[in-house]
Amino acid sequence: MTQTPHPGTTPEPDRRLRGPVRVVGAGLLGASIGLGLRQKGVEVILDDVSPAALALAVDYGAGRRPADGDAPELVVVAVPPDVTAQVVERELTAYPDAVVTDVASVKSVPLERLRAAGADVTRYVGSHPMAGRERSGPTAARADLFIGRPWVIAGHDDITHRRAAVVEALALDLEATVVPMEPEPHDQAVAIMSHVPQLVSTLMASRLRSAPESALGLAGGGVRDVTRVAASDPGLWVQIIGANAAHIRPVLSDLRDELTKVIDALADPDAPGAPRTIAETMASGNRGVERLPGKHGTTKRFAQVVVLVDDRPGQIAELLTTIGEIGINLEDMRLEHSPGAPIGIVEVSVVPEQEQRLVDELESRGWRIAAAWA
Repeated sequence: MTQTPHPGTTPEPDRRLRGPVRVVGAGLLGASIGLGLRQKGVEVILDDVSPAALALAVDYGAGRRPADGDAPELVVVAVPPDVTAQVVERELTAYPDAVVTDVASVKSVPLERLRAAGADVTRYVGSHPMAGRERSGPTAARADLFIGRPWVIAGHDDITHRRAAVVEALALDLEATVVPMEPEPHDQAVAIMSHVPQLVSTLMASRLRSAPESALGLAGGGVRDVTRVAASDPGLWVQIIGANAAHIRPVLSDLRDELTKVIDALADPDAPGAPRTIAETMASGNRGVERLPGKHGTTKRFAQVVVLVDDRPGQIAELLTTIGEIGINLEDMRLEHSPGAPIGIVEVSVVPEQEQRLVDELESRGWRIAAAWA
């Protein structure tokens, strides 16, 4: 039965956690967790080895400083991967009534190190929110960072479902989608879904160091898409890649073998078998892309409609308003604008059956359509 709030009071936001929640690490993830929980009315205790990071996160409203007598129901460790197990072990000892989780992107290594150290892993379960930004630190934190994003909970045999439920409550309170997954399969999955793409993006971006200025002026969607995540913290990624090396290396080896075949084919593109090698490589990529989940977890491919907009304030907002008035739901959107160009490019994705209607309606209202393809 729902209780009616007393007149003059503010109803408490819907939440699963009682709190308080202690967050160790006031960087992007830690501060974002704090901001999201504070919006739900959960008391958050922040801690960080950096006084400056802690002060910033507190000033931004992500939580309060630690105090004597703190008794959190949950501790979230959001520190660099090379010290994750060490900090988790410390928190398990300091707060014997709390469940402890971490949000590092590798799950097997911390659990193995904790077991080797004799830590009480009956109160520890690793987790991993698949969310982030190119920027880092508490000033980049967002309360909505985890909304709709997968949040892996890496259960193991030593923890009960009852204790792990508080970590699930954390993810649900932050409006993430809970994905149960054991540590080893998780690490295999992120190798191919996150860690290898990061390396490929970085390696491609490094080719731009010696590219002539005239070439850089031609940069379009292809190179921008491939290199989007390349501007990442080298120190952090050294730790992540090192911790998951056993799963990353086989994927890179397979990639190297396929790349070698393409390189050999390009030595003589007209030689027998060379065109087929290149065609099969492209087709294999098409099949892989088709397997990626689309919006709402579907595998349906979307159609892209490319709209040209003038380089002046308000154009994108006007375009989005127009599409809303037409009554078509956008599945995705991408912006592109080259410095000095008088126009920008807005690529919108819609379900294929709405593509032609969108093109016709936009053109009838004066918008310029550059291309449309499925």
